[in-house]
This record gives sequence, structure tokens and C-alpha cells, in this order.
Amino acid sequence: MLLITLALGLLAVGLFYMMFTWNHHYWRQRRVPGPKPNVFTGNYDNMYTMKRHAIYDLNDIYRKYKSKYDAVGIFAGRNPQLLVISPQLARRVFVSDFKSFHDNEVASFIDEKSDFIFANNPFSLTGEKWKQRRADVTPGLTMSRIKTVYPVTNEVCQKLTEWLHKQIRLGSSEGINAKDMSLCFTSEMVTDCVLGLKAESFTDKPTPIMGHIKDLFGQTWSLILYFIMLSNFPALRHLIRLRFIPKQVEEFFIDLMQNAVHARKAQLAVGKQFERVDFLEYILQLAEKRNLDTRGLLAYTMTFLLDGFETTASVLSLLLLQLARNVEKQERLRKEINENLTNGKDFIEFEKIAELPYLEACIQETIRLLPPAPMSNKLCTEQIELPNKDGPNFIVEKGTVVVVPHYCFNTDEELYPQAQEFQPERFMQPEAAKDFRERCALMGFGDGPRICIGMRFALTQIKAAAVEIVTKFKFQPNPKTRTDNLFEPTGVITSLQGGIWLDFEALK
Repeated sequence: MLLITLALGLLAVGLFYMMFTWNHHYWRQRRVPGPKPNVFTGNYDNMYTMKRHAIYDLNDIYRKYKSKYDAVGIFAGRNPQLLVISPQLARRVFVSDFKSFHDNEVASFIDEKSDFIFANNPFSLTGEKWKQRRADVTPGLTMSRIKTVYPVTNEVCQKLTEWLHKQIRLGSSEGINAKDMSLCFTSEMVTDCVLGLKAESFTDKPTPIMGHIKDLFGQTWSLILYFIMLSNFPALRHLIRLRFIPKQVEEFFIDLMQNAVHARKAQLAVGKQFERVDFLEYILQLAEKRNLDTRGLLAYTMTFLLDGFETTASVLSLLLLQLARNVEKQERLRKEINENLTNGKDFIEFEKIAELPYLEACIQETIRLLPPAPMSNKLCTEQIELPNKDGPNFIVEKGTVVVVPHYCFNTDEELYPQAQEFQPERFMQPEAAKDFRERCALMGFGDGPRICIGMRFALTQIKAAAVEIVTKFKFQPNPKTRTDNLFEPTGVITSLQGGIWLDFEALK
């Protein structure tokens, strides 16, 4: 009996092992080199422990193979992925061969039944639906429309200053949480610009908007477990669909949007014209043109909201961190801004905010060093043959996940000498940022046809907030803030492990 039990146990272990390793020959059969995968984690060593961000596992592979190949085969659990380790090949994925890598991997996880909001975001949409949605949304984010809401930006900047003065008077020894402060700024800014509503983020009694915004991007363990399950059992994605946006958050924003729409229509009904041509006006015009119902309106509205909250707040807080660590660069930026302030006023006019080269360089260097999305996961949508430097050409089959590790390119010493240092001067030469982007060595907002729609709006908000803070305050890292740039292991959008805590001092 004991021998039978032992034999059955060994058989079960053997079958279990075979199940987790049966397709580990996938890339060898296709003549694509790569590191040997582990039984349960593939090439993501920290898949279960979450001791460090996945991008660091990829960076180890990148550094080992980059001199010989353009791409290598890796595994997320049992799921084969192609890791792009050549910026030139990454450029092909995003631009020249876009038709073969049209969609983002997240599209295979969700549908309208599981997550209506995220399924209708341009980031998740595929094929012709994506093309139509992008064509619909893009006219709502023109520079003329961004200029129209710029006075709102200045008002929110003043609220930010008043809030900071209050925090300084309170004198917390732990400093100010720069990410929360930045999120208050973007929630106030975007909610007003898009819906014409006040989030009251800088008051003692904020509306529930701020709390729900945090819930939008909280990486729950249920999501992490979902991705682990898919890595080991890829077929489950056809049975279990993912919800990124919690149900209660979706319901809250439906009510919020309805209130904003009703308020705007009530104004128009009594002949009162709203004081600006904002994004909500554009959405309402689009709704009439497309005959959208309430949920359809929400889908378009959330495109503007989702893309403006977290990513912008992340870049702003990381920019402040780098300036806090580098006092001489903070002073140089302050000098540039002061020389361009509007006469008799403490803000910079809209036309001039794009003409601050050192501010632009500081933002680009922050995005290089700490990209908001450390990597992109694309889907092969049309089979294609690709070169592989010292290796043979190979076929990428439809449905293959293609990983582009932006962080690896951005911190490569061969592309950026002293890559871990904050050196905005890299981007002071004319066309420097453009040159790096065209080499696929700087991709903070993506590239090609799927480049971020809200990039110009986000950059305007980041610059306005930076101008306000740098001209009114000196700031340095609080001892609570770590001295390295280690990413939060579970973060979807880049954040510093342990948070960003800064000490502010009002300028005379």
C-alpha cells in the first residue's frame, strides 16, 4: 500500500512538473535564444514574492543579451513572451510595423461585460474600434482647447500654494507626501477641466472624488493573483475576465458624470452660456452626433479623466523628487522661470510655458530616469518575420505577447552615460528629445499611432504646477524618502518604494 501511495505521489509530481514545463521548448523550436525559465515563475523570478518590480528581472536579461540579439524568448510562468532588447526593433514594433503589433495585451483580459469603462478606453480598444475612438477623442484635446482651460490651471495652482503654506505652518516632521499632493492637483485640475466640477481636493472637506480616484489605480492582490493565474494557465483568459475599475468606482463616476451633464444642460436651458469651451462641451456635442446613452457618455468622459489623473501625478511627483535631490538644478530652473514670469503677475502665460527649455529638459530627464510605464506589453496582431542580429530571422506568430522594456533602454549606459544620474542637460540641445524618441530610447508617452492622446494636456499641467511650486518654495527630500530610485514592486504606474516625502520652505 505504501509503495502504491508513493508511486502515485511521484506520478502526480511528475505530471505537475510536465504541466508547468511542457511548452518551455517554444522558443527553441522557433530558433529564438533566451534564458532558461524556472518551473513556476518562468523568467519573472519575483512573480510570487513581489520583492522587486518585474522590470528589474527583465533588465537582468536585457543586459545579458543586448550585445548579441534584437530580441529573446522569455516566459511569464508558462506563457511565452518575446522580449525586445533592441531600440531599433522596438521602433519597428511601435511605428514602422505597427499593423503587426496594433493592440495592447490588456485587450485580451477584459470586455465590456467585465469592465465597461476600461474596455472602452483607447488603451484597451482594438482594431477599428480603437481607430474610431481615437478619431473621436483627439479633437477634444487640441492646443486651442487646452489653452481655453488654462485659466483653470492657474486657479488650481493658487489653491496648491495656499495648501502648501498651510502645511508648512502645521510643520509635520514627516514632510509632505508629494504623490498625494500631486494627485490632489491633478484631480482638482482634470475634474474641473473635463466636467466643470470642483473636487475641493485642497480643502479640509474634499468631495469623494479624490478617494475614488485612488481606488481607480490601487493594485489589489486580486489583480496580482489574476495575472499569476494567467501566466500559468493562459487559457483561463477566455473563461475569467478582468475588472480593473471596481464596480463601486464605476457607479460613482456614472453619477458624477450625470450630475455634470444635467448641470450643464440646465444652464443651457435657461440661456446661460458656460464661460469656457471645455472638454465636457465637446463630449456633449459628440454624444449628440453619435447618439450616445449615459454609459456611452461615461466611456468617452472617462477617457479624458483616466488619462489625466494618475500618470500626470506620478510624473509631477517624481519631477519634484529629482529637483529636491538636486538643489543646483532646482535653482537653475527657478532662475529660468523667474526670467519669464508675466509682468506684474506670478504665473507664465500659456504661450510662454512651452518656451522654457530647462523646464522641458527636467521633465524629459525625469521621464527617462523614471518612466511612468516601465514597459509595454503588445500583442502581435499579424504574423511577421523579424531579424535578430547575430541570430537567425524568426517568425512572430499572431497572438504572441511582445514586451518592450522602456526602462532598460532609458537607463542603458551606452545610450545615456551616467544613466542613473539626473542630468537635464542631456535634453538642452535642439531636437535632443526628438532624436532620442526616434531611436526609441525615450518613450514616456509611447510612440507611433498609439502615442498618448493626452500628452500635451498632461505636459501643460505638469509645467504649470512646477512653475508654481518652484517660484514659491524651496524643497528638499525628507529623511523618510529613500535615496535610490527603487520602484514600488506592485505598481502599475511607476512610484517610488516607500513614497516621496518632501520638506518645503516658503520663499521670501
